[in-house]
Amino acid sequence: MRTSPDILKLLLLFLLPIQSLQSQKTDWQKNYLTAIAQPGDNVLGLLSRYGLADFDCNISMFCKINNLEQKSKLKPENSYKLPICVAAYNGKSIRSSLGIEDWKAAKRIESFNKTAQQEGLRPESFIDNKRLWVPAHELECPEEAEIKTVVASKTKPTTEAKPSAAIVGLHGEMSLSKGTRNFSIFGKAYAQTPLVDQRLKGRVFYLISGHGGPDVGAQGKRAGNTLCEDEYAYDVTLRLLRLLLSHGATAYMVVRDPNDGIRDDAYLKCDKDEVVWGNLTIPLDQKERLLQRTDFINQMTEKHLKAGVTDQTIVEIHVDSRSHDTKTDVFFYYRPESDASKAVAEKLHQTFLNKYLRLRGQRGYNGTVSSRSLLTLKETTAPKAVYIELANIKNDWDQQRLVLKNNRQAVANWLFQGLLK
Repeated sequence: MRTSPDILKLLLLFLLPIQSLQSQKTDWQKNYLTAIAQPGDNVLGLLSRYGLADFDCNISMFCKINNLEQKSKLKPENSYKLPICVAAYNGKSIRSSLGIEDWKAAKRIESFNKTAQQEGLRPESFIDNKRLWVPAHELECPEEAEIKTVVASKTKPTTEAKPSAAIVGLHGEMSLSKGTRNFSIFGKAYAQTPLVDQRLKGRVFYLISGHGGPDVGAQGKRAGNTLCEDEYAYDVTLRLLRLLLSHGATAYMVVRDPNDGIRDDAYLKCDKDEVVWGNLTIPLDQKERLLQRTDFINQMTEKHLKAGVTDQTIVEIHVDSRSHDTKTDVFFYYRPESDASKAVAEKLHQTFLNKYLRLRGQRGYNGTVSSRSLLTLKETTAPKAVYIELANIKNDWDQQRLVLKNNRQAVANWLFQGLLK
């Protein structure tokens, strides 16, 4: 059967927009965002800074488009293509801009762009500058992005879909301005974090501040104020994180607060807005809460091991609670039957003992080291793990270790010095 010229014209009218859209899509998929590698960056480090390391297809694409191996060391100040495609935003919708129908994918891409702006990775919104960032996992492995979103929904994420949400990388959320490293997680007063040296280059740390979200942990009273364990543990952990990053470490802050940076106040406001990496809401159930953290740590531990990184350490920080009259020095737990974990705990303990002898000889130091089958210690696979209790939150004397900012910094300093060894 022959087709009349009029029908052919009609068919062409319908087909042309589709062909044009497909051509446009192919063009923007070749337009990769670039980033400058920082000293100590490896493939996972750079990708994690942009919230991309959770997807294997992103790692594969990065290596492919930059002609690298996953174990490759990146050259500082060199520019590398990221597995993020830059597309023109038409001012109407993400779906029409990209020529896609999947509404959930569009929402994930929107969330990725908004979070990138919030974390200082992009100075303007995609709505203002008409440049839409599309992470490669939405193109190369959309089924994996969908699965991660479904899994996240089981733990009630704070927004519908943020698979890469905190855009928190191995080096925290960092932006560069005239060569200055700024980490938003530390708050305005402490955001600027210079790279002092590379003494911890090649070492990975997972930092967990205890409790958070619906569980504020133990509580104490002082001068009419309520002291919440999770707030003080978080502040000390942040201070430790900043020290680790200053010396070239790769570090994950697992529990995160969107508002609280490092605070110098004596009385830290109690709240319940902490989340876990990926902006996941913290479950109320204790076991779910702990497994949420250990699952993430184990996932990243495996990725780093595949990349050849073996020196990985978990540090979990809590504040103890006992009777009001009981003084408690900082003490440490290690993973049962683990020489590596025990060695870390003993080194930290020795550091505190030496500091107390030198600075507070008359008072003495009664902190202890022992093994304990805590879930975080049992269920994680990172070679080294230590669980730390800072003080008795109900004891007047011990509370000084918490409410005085210089004391919180001193504890962080001593922990850092122990880990450095």
